[in-house]
Amino acid sequence: MAHEMRAAVVEEHDGPFRISRLPVPVPQAGQVLVRIHASGVNPLDTKIRAGRAGHARQPLPAILGMDLAGTVEAIGPGVTQFRIGDEVWGMTGGVGGKQGSLAEFAAVDAALLAPKPAKLAMREAAAMPLIFVTAWEGLVDRADVQAGQSVLIQGGAGGVGHMAIQIAKARGALVYATDRPGRADYLAGLGAVPIDRDMAVEDYVALHTGGSGFDVVYDTVGGSVLDASFHAVKRFGHVVSALGWGTHSLAPLSFRAATYSGVFTLLPILTGEGRAHHGEILREAANLVDADLLFPTLDEHRYTLETVAEAHDAIADRSARGKLVVDIIR
Repeated sequence: MAHEMRAAVVEEHDGPFRISRLPVPVPQAGQVLVRIHASGVNPLDTKIRAGRAGHARQPLPAILGMDLAGTVEAIGPGVTQFRIGDEVWGMTGGVGGKQGSLAEFAAVDAALLAPKPAKLAMREAAAMPLIFVTAWEGLVDRADVQAGQSVLIQGGAGGVGHMAIQIAKARGALVYATDRPGRADYLAGLGAVPIDRDMAVEDYVALHTGGSGFDVVYDTVGGSVLDASFHAVKRFGHVVSALGWGTHSLAPLSFRAATYSGVFTLLPILTGEGRAHHGEILREAANLVDADLLFPTLDEHRYTLETVAEAHDAIADRSARGKLVVDIIR
C-alpha cells in the first residue's frame, strides 16, 4: 500500500488549492481507509472554502470535500461490516476538522459509509450522499411522506430538490416542484408537475390544490421561499426546510395548525451523534437505485485534483448543470 497520497489543500479562506503530498492516514478504531475514486462537489464546499459557512467551519489548512465514493483499502479495529476491496460511498468529512475527500485516501468513520450500489459508477455515487441524505431526512425522517399525499418541492431542479422529487415519487406521493421556467421539462421528466418559481404562491396553490394547500412542502431555497412555503402548506400539513436560518413570521403556519421541521445534515459529522443513521439512509438510497427509482443528474464537465478550482467557479457563477464531481482516480 502507498505511504504517500496526493491531496488538494486549501491554506487560507478564498485561497487556491495546492496539490500536496501527505502521509496516507492510518484507520483508527471504528474507521476504514478508503481509496477515493471520486469526490462530489457541493455549494456548501465553496462556502466553507470562503469562510462564509458559520454552521460548517473547517479549520485551515485543510482538505475539503464532503462526498466520496471509493474502495476499502484497510480496516481499523472493531470494524466488521466492511472488507478490504468493498466499494463504498458516503458523506464523511470536509468540515469540523475532519479530512475531506479531495485526496487519494481518507480514514473515515465506518458508520457513515454504505455499500455502493452496483448500478452506479463511482462518479455517480460520489455525487449523491449529501443531497440524498438531506432530502431523505426532510421528507422521510421529518415529514414521513405517504402515498397519495401532495408534496411541493421548492427548488426542484437543484441537488437536494431533484433527489427529493424522486424520493417522494418512490413513496407514492403526488409531486409538484418550483423552479425557473427553463427547467420545466426537466422537472416533468423527474415526475413532478412544474411550477414557475415566479408565480405568486396564492396562484399556484389555487391552481394545483383548489386553494387548500399541499400536505408537505420541502423548501431547499430558504429566505422568501420559506416564507412562501408557510402559505403553500395545507391545514395540519408540514413544512420542512434545509435552509431555515433567518427571520420568519410563523403566523401563516400557526393559522393553518401546520408544523415545521429543520434539517441539519452535518450534525452527525460535527457531533458524532446519529452517524449510523447516515449509513442506513444510504442503504435506502441503494434500494431505490437498484429498483430504478433514483438516479443523480451530473454536469457533463469532468474535473481532477488539479482543476477542482474550476468546479468551485462553476458553482459560483451558476454555470453548473447538475452535480459536479472530481475524478481522483483516472
